[in-house]
Amino acid sequence: MDLKDRFLEDYAEGDVAEFGRTEVTAADIIAFAEKFDPQPFHLSEEAGARTPYGGLIASGWHTAGMTMRMMVDHLVSRHGLGSPGVDELRWLKPVRPGDVLTCRSRILSVRRSQSKPDRGIVRQQIETLNQHGEVVLSWIGNGMVRARGG
Repeated sequence: MDLKDRFLEDYAEGDVAEFGRTEVTAADIIAFAEKFDPQPFHLSEEAGARTPYGGLIASGWHTAGMTMRMMVDHLVSRHGLGSPGVDELRWLKPVRPGDVLTCRSRILSVRRSQSKPDRGIVRQQIETLNQHGEVVLSWIGNGMVRARGG
């Protein structure tokens, strides 16, 4: 089944999906940082070299944005109704120019709404991995999804 065509009933606790591919460039890191997170280690290789990171790294918010884009392109259901938020957002390793990111999701729970039975909440662990298989970002997402016939 196409991941993007799932209704609430199509999610099962423990299901795992791997998806997406994003190549990180220095130009993208700097452009994001200039607009949204202008800390020195996000703005230049030289400034980053003088920090504990030893070079240019992507903003965690940029990494979260790249993750969200991969999710929308490959995972978020057409029957989705948005999200009440995420829990436990963690930036675990620096993301650097040249990294290639992919995502993995694991369904933690599926619960139909008691007050609005035409929908429910899918709770899932989202992980973003670099080309070495290292988890660079994780969060627990809570997505509202329409039930069949809802």
